[in-house]
Amino acid sequence: MYYTTMDSPIGQLVITGTDEAVTGITFGWDKFLQTATKPVENAEHSILKEAERQLDQYFKGTIQLFNVPLFLHGTSFQKMVWSKLLEIPYGQTRTYGEIAKWIGNEQAVRAVGQANRRNPIPIIIPCHRVVGKNKSLMGYAGNQVDKKEILLKLEGVL
Repeated sequence: MYYTTMDSPIGQLVITGTDEAVTGITFGWDKFLQTATKPVENAEHSILKEAERQLDQYFKGTIQLFNVPLFLHGTSFQKMVWSKLLEIPYGQTRTYGEIAKWIGNEQAVRAVGQANRRNPIPIIIPCHRVVGKNKSLMGYAGNQVDKKEILLKLEGVL
């Protein structure tokens, strides 16, 4: 496992990956230090450099889709939710309830919220595009709704 850091409009990001794929994006160094595994710093790693390049382009508004390989570690339910998040178009939002319906379980609204909260690769897997039923900005990466607001403004939603 490897990591690199980058500055962004929502603060410092720590990007982790293997030789094959991006495995995580963490908001800030403090949050990264709380992770169980401690990858080796490698700012020249090709997968990480490509992820950083694409994130930079996203923040500049020159790309809307990411094209880096991802490795997702989670339950089958979480992976199903995360795959649906990837289908939410740039500049659009969906509610937690809509995602629950989309996966075929209208009663799973809270479970969708928890899967969203555990998304290991935010921004690339756009959990920021999921909002409350009244379109309110609800929790993001714990309690970082300000980051969600910045990302949605960047995409022209707000």
